[in-house]
Amino acid sequence: MTAPRRAGERVADAFDARLPLDKGGQLLRKAFPEHWSFLLGELALYSLIVLVLTGVWLTLFFEPGMQEVAYDGPYMPLQGVLVSEAFDSTLRISFDVRGGLLIRQMHHWAALVFLGAIGLHLLRIFFTGAFRRPREVNWVIGVTLFVLALAEGFAGYSLPDDLLSGTGLRIAQGIMLSLPVVGTYAAFFVFGGEFPGGDIIPRLYSLHILLLPGVLIALVTVHLILVFYLKHTQWRGPGRARTNVLGKPLFPQFMASSMGLSFTVAGVLAVLGGIAQINPVWVFGPYRPDLVSTGSQPDWYVGFLEGALRLVPPWETNLWGHTLMWNVLLPAVVLPGLFFLALYMYPFVEQRLTGEGAQEQHLCDRPRERPARTGLGVAGLTFYAVLLLAGANDIAALAFRISLDTLTWVLRVALIVAPVVAFLVTRAVCRALMNAEHERLTEGEETGEVRQTVAGGYESGHRPVTSFRPGAPRAPLSPPDRSPDRRTGRPARRSPGPEDRPR
Repeated sequence: MTAPRRAGERVADAFDARLPLDKGGQLLRKAFPEHWSFLLGELALYSLIVLVLTGVWLTLFFEPGMQEVAYDGPYMPLQGVLVSEAFDSTLRISFDVRGGLLIRQMHHWAALVFLGAIGLHLLRIFFTGAFRRPREVNWVIGVTLFVLALAEGFAGYSLPDDLLSGTGLRIAQGIMLSLPVVGTYAAFFVFGGEFPGGDIIPRLYSLHILLLPGVLIALVTVHLILVFYLKHTQWRGPGRARTNVLGKPLFPQFMASSMGLSFTVAGVLAVLGGIAQINPVWVFGPYRPDLVSTGSQPDWYVGFLEGALRLVPPWETNLWGHTLMWNVLLPAVVLPGLFFLALYMYPFVEQRLTGEGAQEQHLCDRPRERPARTGLGVAGLTFYAVLLLAGANDIAALAFRISLDTLTWVLRVALIVAPVVAFLVTRAVCRALMNAEHERLTEGEETGEVRQTVAGGYESGHRPVTSFRPGAPRAPLSPPDRSPDRRTGRPARRSPGPEDRPR
């Protein structure tokens, strides 16, 4: 016969039936890995929070209009000059509103950090294989976040209507015009008439403060929910297996360190906003369609697009009275489209080639363990670096006093050759590191002592390995059954070690 339940227990059960308090306790005990690379996603999250807070403040003073007014603010070189309402309000925020320039520059720096953190976070996931089953959807969401962040950054970059951002809008119009058949209609619709039109700034403003932030915040929320639901990946090591996660509990250890990171991010952005000048629109002046600023450079995240436009030769084709501008269509539409399509499809293609799609993967790969994947990643980074350098080829040619045409041709060749060389070198280095690591584990670390054998030869002394990097294998090490696959870079099979057994 069971004892009657106490009133307190009945009340607790009633609360649990309506509010999942017991689930909340489990959530607070969720483990988070302690390695620094797992903080890159949080860096993006906290810079997004700074972006939202500073952006809300800026909307109180910004006027997204293209009506011309005569500037009569404190900046004397522009006194009496006809400028748009958007440019005028940007100057007013910078010079008239207390703390306006600080908040505006914090907002710009936070945008750069946000995009950089997303990019680094995606690279961490790519090189460690954290995109594999069951996290393919989260990878797709992450790539989509990066695309939306690029669009959000470009929209905000264009709002001040200064000469630099206006030049970027002019390039955007040229990209739209390069689209076959529909290009003219697309540009006319976006700009509300002939360039520059009178609607582009208000439309970009609506996208920048309403639509794109809303979608970004919604996708970040879904991304975090999936991270909690699917649990974190982790490096291999003692006690770590596919069935558990070792690390700090969410409360209080991880929450304390995470809050410290959020305050650090906000503090660093505030310091940058106060001492590091960025986007001084009063120096560039208001946008005029008949002017282009000398040495104009976009923000780094669209520098690759600028470089691609500069490297492609002036190829054009006339078909039935219509001109196809390959020198704009290929670098600005086809190339980015193929690049992001490859990012979206890569997890599914790799898992199909390696046969890993049938099993969940919760342990991170080290880059050296996947020579082909790591080689592809380094080749992609090299390709991006060449395009980024090409986006400033005029500045580089002037600074180093070399011919601009010569530098352009060197970069054209490098765009094709450098990624291939980077892939081959990276793959060879990964295999060499794996062989050296296998030798170190089987033979031990050298002590620096040399002994003479009875036969008269010499041999070096060794001691067992005691220090290991995160995810590195530990002795005893099973010899590989076969060499890595040259096509996929799939690592050799090995017998399960202590780190693979459930805790």
